[in-house]
Amino acid sequence: MENQIIEDYSIFLNRKPIKTDLTKASEFIKGKRVLVTGGCGSIGSELVKQLIKLNPSSIIIFDNAESPMFYLQQEISKLKTYTHIKFIIGDVRDVYRVDEVFKTYMPNIVFHSAAYKHVPMMESNSIEAVKTNVLGTKHIADAAYYNDIEAFVLISTDKAVNPTNIMGATKRISEIYVQFLNSKSNTAFITTRFGNVLGSQGSVIPIFMKQIKDGGPVCVTHKDVIRYFMTIPEACQLVLQASTLGRGGEIFLFDMGEPVKIINLAKNIIKYYGDDSIKIKIIGLRPGEKLYEELLCDGESAETQDENIMLLRHPELDFKSLIPDIEKLSKYKMSDTHGIISLIKNIVPEFKREAYD
Repeated sequence: MENQIIEDYSIFLNRKPIKTDLTKASEFIKGKRVLVTGGCGSIGSELVKQLIKLNPSSIIIFDNAESPMFYLQQEISKLKTYTHIKFIIGDVRDVYRVDEVFKTYMPNIVFHSAAYKHVPMMESNSIEAVKTNVLGTKHIADAAYYNDIEAFVLISTDKAVNPTNIMGATKRISEIYVQFLNSKSNTAFITTRFGNVLGSQGSVIPIFMKQIKDGGPVCVTHKDVIRYFMTIPEACQLVLQASTLGRGGEIFLFDMGEPVKIINLAKNIIKYYGDDSIKIKIIGLRPGEKLYEELLCDGESAETQDENIMLLRHPELDFKSLIPDIEKLSKYKMSDTHGIISLIKNIVPEFKREAYD
C-alpha cells in the first residue's frame, strides 16, 4: 500500500475530465506581463505552469511562503521556456509591498489566487481571514485599479454562496469589492467560482490517503455530506478560459458535474487501495460546514456562456456602505469575533453563522 501513489485524481470524479481549448487564452496571454498571487499554492502553482505554455513575456509569482517558492523555482528551472519568471516573496496584506511589486513589474493581467481557504481553521481565526481574504484582495485589486491594468481575475469559491462560515463570507466580500471596482474602472474585474479541488493542499483525498496508510479509520464528517469537485488542472484551465470571456463585472461558475457524496468517495479510495480492513468513522460536521454547497447566491441565475462555463446573472448591488464597512472591519481586534461577524453580516446579509444567530 505504501508504494501506491494516486497520480490522476479524476478517477474519483465519476465523470470524464474536462478538456479546455486554450487557443483564445493563448491569444490573450501571449506577450503579456502576468502576476499570480498565491503563486506557490495548489491552484497558483498550476496556473503558473499552465501560463508558461501560453507564452507570456513574464510571470511574476507572488507568495509569502518561502519554502514552497524555493521548490517551485527548482521545478520551473527544469522547463524550457522563453518566459521571464520572477519569484517575489511578499504578502498581499502588506499594501506597501503590493504597490512596490506593481510599480516595479507593471503587470498587464493579475490572477488573484492568494487566500485562506480552510473552513474550520478560519472559524477560529476570523480576523486573519478578514486580513487576507478581504483586505489582501482589496490591496491587490486597488493596485490593479490605480495602475489601470488590462484584467484582474479573482479566484473564488462556491463557499461564498449563501455562506455559513467566515471563509466563505470573506470570499463573498472579495467578490463584491471587485465588482465595485469594476463599476468605476477601465480594468476588467472578473470573478471565477468553483468547488473543492481534488489533490490540493489539505483536501480530502490526501487526508483519506494518510488515514488509510496509518491503518484507519477514514474520518467522514457526515454520511450525507456532498461536495462539488474538480481536479487542479481542470480548474486552472477554466480560469484561463474565463479570463478571455469577461468584459468586466462578471462572475463565472464552472460546470463541475454532479456533486460527490463524501462517504462514497471514502469507500472508493479504500477500494482503490484494496484494504477491506479499513473502517469509516462518522465524526460530525466541523464548525461552519454545510451538508451541501450551493452554486447560486439568492437572486442569482446562470446561463451557459461557453462549454463548461456559466455566466451568473445577479441583482444590482448597492455599494454605498461597502467602503466604510470594510474600513471598520479592518480595525477589529482578534478577540472581537462577535463584532467581526456582525459587520460581515452587514456587508453579506445572506451570511448565516449559527453560533451568533
